[in-house]
Amino acid sequence: MTTGLVREFCGVTEPDAVTPDDRDWTFVITEGCGECGFRPPTPEDTGQRLRATVPIWQNVLASEAASRRPVPTVWSAVEYGCHVRDTCRLFRERLGLMLTEDDAEFPNWDQDATAVAEDYFHHDPAEVAVALVTEAEATAAAFDAVGPSQWGRRGRRSNGSTFTVGTLAVYFLHDIEHHVHDVEPA
Repeated sequence: MTTGLVREFCGVTEPDAVTPDDRDWTFVITEGCGECGFRPPTPEDTGQRLRATVPIWQNVLASEAASRRPVPTVWSAVEYGCHVRDTCRLFRERLGLMLTEDDAEFPNWDQDATAVAEDYFHHDPAEVAVALVTEAEATAAAFDAVGPSQWGRRGRRSNGSTFTVGTLAVYFLHDIEHHVHDVEPA
């Protein structure tokens, strides 16, 4: 039986399926994002701007509503928090590849499949907050450590999208700031 937020069957609560987001968001690198108001920053500001999101995530994840979905097919704050935590880790790894390998190639990441496989819906918001802070700080430090001559190093996703370290930083930062927009109270 559907409860409006989740389906309950035999006492086990499972989330409704979320419609996968299959848009190619690379346009935000040059155009910004009309949905969240993101404007492409100077890549060197990535660490500082990432750190500025951490207190927002901590507050949102401390809310009593952190585990509730606003509508059945939209992630809860804890699910977004898990995604942001994992996005920090993934982009730090991609940054490392780009800094150490010429024309680094990294696989596409199916964020929706990861959310289901890792059961984001059932994560504890307090634990996610701690892990998100750790991953965000490590990723901010990694972007802070990029030297002036490294911002132009290149890499690509297996789908053919190409990035420099600088455009990867902007693309990454949009993802994080967009999700802040998704979870902040209106």
